[in-house]
Amino acid sequence: MKLSFLLIKTCMVVSILLFIITACSKVDQGQIQPSVPTQSPTSTQSPNSSPVPTNPSTKPEISKPSISPTASPMVSAKPKATKPAVTENVIPDHVVIVVEENHSYEKLIGNKAAPYINTLAGQGAFFTHSYAVAHPSQPNYFVLFSGSNQGVKDDSCGHVFKTANLASELVKAGYSFAGYSEDLPSTGSMACSNHQYGRKHSPWVSFSNVAKESNVPFDQFPKDYSKLPTVSFVIPNLDNDMHDGTILAADDWLKNHIGSYVDWAQSHNSLLILTWDEDDSSKDNHIPTIFVGPMIKPANYDQHITHLNVLRTLEELYQLPYLGGTAEVSTIQGIWKQ
Repeated sequence: MKLSFLLIKTCMVVSILLFIITACSKVDQGQIQPSVPTQSPTSTQSPNSSPVPTNPSTKPEISKPSISPTASPMVSAKPKATKPAVTENVIPDHVVIVVEENHSYEKLIGNKAAPYINTLAGQGAFFTHSYAVAHPSQPNYFVLFSGSNQGVKDDSCGHVFKTANLASELVKAGYSFAGYSEDLPSTGSMACSNHQYGRKHSPWVSFSNVAKESNVPFDQFPKDYSKLPTVSFVIPNLDNDMHDGTILAADDWLKNHIGSYVDWAQSHNSLLILTWDEDDSSKDNHIPTIFVGPMIKPANYDQHITHLNVLRTLEELYQLPYLGGTAEVSTIQGIWKQ
């Protein structure tokens, strides 16, 4: 009896011990469970493997460079289109345009009666295929000054226009302009003629948007050339522009009145443009045109140009809007020193 009682008691103690051990192990397991969530920094690890969120935020930064290349071609393309033939260094401080009358290329180039004109042709850009655009004189002057003949096909006087022109656009852009006409009776005069002056050769007079103070007698052409406006025209009178006088007289006048400007211009970033309104109706309106200045590469140039190309080149030099037909022609090419 005692033995069986002892066995029962022992079994009961063993059972209790087993129960306690099992309970303890369950409690231990319950403590491990929190550590699984705590290890669930594997879900905190997900930020580490968060190359997924990091990549999206990195992408915008990578995409910024790809935006700026798209914008930069647009910026660089514009200057190339606007200024194809004139380098940025080429902006003359002064341009003086002298217009002579009614003589063809063939009558002037190589002519011993025009030694100074031929000297200029040898020291500047000499255009062997330069052409006027009309007959008689006045339409050519209007085209050279405004890009259009303004509907005028003769030498009649009294026209008044208010369309944009070289003078009005220069002034708008902050530059200056003057037209110096020999025998003009007074500053701002609207006279059709005076002695050997003819308004038909001074196109700015016919534009109401050009200040009267810009229309000046030639005897006011500055002796101090640094006081010249940005762009000016010089119009000799009918005796001295070859219209009524001789080639020799016009050549002498040019040397005596403009020669010292040409010499000065070589060391003062200034430019002479010498051209003719039209030929003498003998040869396809073929005329000489010559550019002389320190920014010019002296040579003979065979590109085909007209008064429109000359005006277009002035527009490009000073970044002016295209006037009339200049939008349809090219800038004069390849004559500028780099």
